Amino acid sequence: MLETWFVQAAFLVPGFLGAVDALAAHLGGAGTIQRIPTIVAGHPLANLVLAMLTYLQVGVMVPLALLLLNRTGPAPAALGLTMPRWRRDIWPAAGLTAAGYGLVLALTIVLAPLIATRKSLFFAPAIGHLPRYYILYGVTAAAVTAIAEETLVSGYLLTRLEQFGWDPRRALALSLLLRTSYHVYYGLGFLLTIPFGYLLTRSFQKHRSLARPIVAHFLYDAVLFTTAVLAH
Repeated sequence: MLETWFVQAAFLVPGFLGAVDALAAHLGGAGTIQRIPTIVAGHPLANLVLAMLTYLQVGVMVPLALLLLNRTGPAPAALGLTMPRWRRDIWPAAGLTAAGYGLVLALTIVLAPLIATRKSLFFAPAIGHLPRYYILYGVTAAAVTAIAEETLVSGYLLTRLEQFGWDPRRALALSLLLRTSYHVYYGLGFLLTIPFGYLLTRSFQKHRSLARPIVAHFLYDAVLFTTAVLAH
């Protein structure tokens, strides 16, 4: 059990603390939350390459978690970490993505009165005006995030909790809590991340395959980022 919490802490704590720092800086008037870091000012192409390489650190715990799990549990292939197939993974993933957008829209409508009266409690990271080739950053970040998050807070964690005899609903609640924790930089907007996170977690619990939620998570984030870049 201790190994499980170490793996989750190593993955989640940096992201959570970074989200808290970003939220505190925004609330303290230090500026808007930036989606893309400025590493090399005045050189957008060099900045893009370095930002993409820097983001790879989000996934550094994935190989270790898979290695540890493989020693006392299923191999990566048994978790569904295989090449996605159209009928089995990609088309259902597209359906999950569409359902995620639909649920977020419905929740936004429900929260509309609160958003209107307490707009300062909801934050959205700034994209700003970027060259269109920055879509590459969004695609890279979407892929790394999807693989890391689904592997660690679904594949690894839920498998371990099942081995420990946890009730599936209790395991689902913990996984959803952990995957939501590093979105606190949205303020109360973190509530909008819960429906899609639920769908992804339940997908793995039901089908015991990571390919489908990884593809769905990638599509969801990549489409959002691409739309944001092209809209500016």
